[in-house]
Amino acid sequence: MSSQDKNPRRAFLAAAGTGVAGLGFTVIAPGLHLMAVAGNADAANAADARKPGSAASPAVRWGLLIDANKCAPGCRKCIDACHSENGVTEKLPDPRQNSQWIRKIELVDRRTGHSTQLPMMCQHCAKPPCVDVCPTGASMKRADGIVLVDRHICIGCRYCMMACPYKARSFVHTPLHEQNPEVPRGQGCVEGCTLCVHRVDKGLQPACVESCPEGAMSFGDLNDASSAIAKQIASVPTTQVRADLRLDPGVRYQGI
Repeated sequence: MSSQDKNPRRAFLAAAGTGVAGLGFTVIAPGLHLMAVAGNADAANAADARKPGSAASPAVRWGLLIDANKCAPGCRKCIDACHSENGVTEKLPDPRQNSQWIRKIELVDRRTGHSTQLPMMCQHCAKPPCVDVCPTGASMKRADGIVLVDRHICIGCRYCMMACPYKARSFVHTPLHEQNPEVPRGQGCVEGCTLCVHRVDKGLQPACVESCPEGAMSFGDLNDASSAIAKQIASVPTTQVRADLRLDPGVRYQGI
């Protein structure tokens, strides 16, 4: 290519860079932006990302705070709401084969005998081991921290189930019926809590949070210091389950 050919191209790229510089983007090719720069653009992007219908953004990190002190023994409201919302309705002869997106576990202090009820679901880790081991890329993490499974490319190898320290994933053993069209599921696939991503993307709360009669569950943007959940985490002691693994879960617990 001659120098005369190159100059117009350089001029075009320079003009493209100038045109978007005020928007806070780094240009790596015309029409292709690498990332927003720090400053006002970050705040604007975060605000936009919280709006219903917005694309997932790393400026936001969705998470849960669960107050175990408010979780009543025997209460299944969050489980029932989750399974109803997501169409997890199958009942197999072997209950161990039923899909379970959220479950209740009991923690007992051996010294005092004190019992604590703990809702357990996918912890939506910042460094999810399920994503690391997936051979097809079906197990993935959205930019806003929500960990999902793409059933269209899941081959049912169950490596992610073995890698998850929280036992938060299930394998679908049977044909499915009466599904929620917004929550695709499929026989032979692995699945787990999605934080009700189809609701979150509409600006709604996850079904488990909305259903809790004791207000034990809070949902919001962990990156937003002004959000209710961030203020709660800043004001009370909270715990990440298996924090020693350094996975940085997006689900935090109070009272354990």
